[in-house]
Amino acid sequence: MASLLQNYSSSSLTLISSSIKRSRTTTVNAAIHVPKLPIFPSSLPKTNLLHHTLIKESTTTQFTEKKRVLDCNDNNNNNKVVVQLYAILEAVADRIEMHQNIGDQRDNWNTLLLNSINMITLTATTMAAVAATTGPLLALKLSSALLFSAATGMLLIMNKIQPSQLTEEQRNATRYFKQLQSEIQTTLALGNATEEYVKSATEKVLALDKAFPLPLLGAMLEKFPSKFEPAVWWPSTQFQTKSSNKKSQNNNKKMNGWSEELEVELREIVEVVKRKDSEDYERLGNIALKMNKALAIAGPLLTGIAAAGSAFLGNGNSWATMVPLVAGSLAAAINTFEHGGQVGMVFEMYRNSAGFFKQLETSIESTLEESDLERRENGNLFEMKVAMKLGRSVSQLGNLPQNLLPLVLMNSPASSFRINIHIMTHSFVLSFM
Repeated sequence: MASLLQNYSSSSLTLISSSIKRSRTTTVNAAIHVPKLPIFPSSLPKTNLLHHTLIKESTTTQFTEKKRVLDCNDNNNNNKVVVQLYAILEAVADRIEMHQNIGDQRDNWNTLLLNSINMITLTATTMAAVAATTGPLLALKLSSALLFSAATGMLLIMNKIQPSQLTEEQRNATRYFKQLQSEIQTTLALGNATEEYVKSATEKVLALDKAFPLPLLGAMLEKFPSKFEPAVWWPSTQFQTKSSNKKSQNNNKKMNGWSEELEVELREIVEVVKRKDSEDYERLGNIALKMNKALAIAGPLLTGIAAAGSAFLGNGNSWATMVPLVAGSLAAAINTFEHGGQVGMVFEMYRNSAGFFKQLETSIESTLEESDLERRENGNLFEMKVAMKLGRSVSQLGNLPQNLLPLVLMNSPASSFRINIHIMTHSFVLSFM
């Protein structure tokens, strides 16, 4: 059995080896025919593509970096402008507080000095009356003379500084500083602040400081000027027209809200303001100035006469007894009318109102002188601002120049003569009230 298995295995191995040998010796003959492709002429780029790509990438990188640097510079400039505006805003807020406090203080001065001087004057007058009726007592005569002298000195100081006028100055300063504060806050909220605006805001602050000074000694405004002049609280460079080489273009895209009709309307408004409002306030301001001068001189003069008359009490002369009594009573009445009626404040109010119309005239004229319409403020916005300042709507503003013809007729020689006579008569009556 074992021999059979051995013979079977050897025969199977012989068959496998013979089949392997036949598979190795079998060869396959095949032929592959590849088609010939046509040859097209082509030119290779002479420049290096890699070099060109690197140059393009470097140029793009440099442009991006420059743009980032410019953006950073703009942001830094804007941040600097904003910081400067906030610094100016803090200074303006501080000035508002100071002018409010100083205004309250000087209003108290007016009240306290008025009451004190009137009490001193009336007390001296009473002593003079007692001395004249009971007998020439030296103590009463001396006391009356001293009190009248003290009232004279205090009146000279009070009439020189005009506390009611000082109070009105501080009120106006507070109002204009608040306007500037609101303007700066609006500019910051809109985000269109520039270095030119920072310079303009600084000039406005300095102009207000000059127009409404806080100290009295060396910086106080003249309370009795030789001529009535409107108040000026804006910088001289605010309404200067900037020179421009560009010519005005009158197409619809470049008009910036302006038209010939609007310019004519604004020029007529300027004429109306000059002939009506400015002249009225100048006339009233001159009347108030003359009245204030007369009252400021009459008060101390009467108390001085009363002080001198107190020395002649008891001489048996009725006129010597009457002079200090009448002069003292008149001095108290004039002092009450001048400072109780706040004539100085009325004069300052007229001066400020005339300054308001002068500012309006200057603003309109300087805007119309600018030939480049693009550099002007938007015409519709400017018209709305003018209308609001005059207390009218835009539609009512167009009807304002219709009053120009009656005013021209009023300025005829005959009418001017009648008006001048009326003003002279009115001023003469008021000066002796």
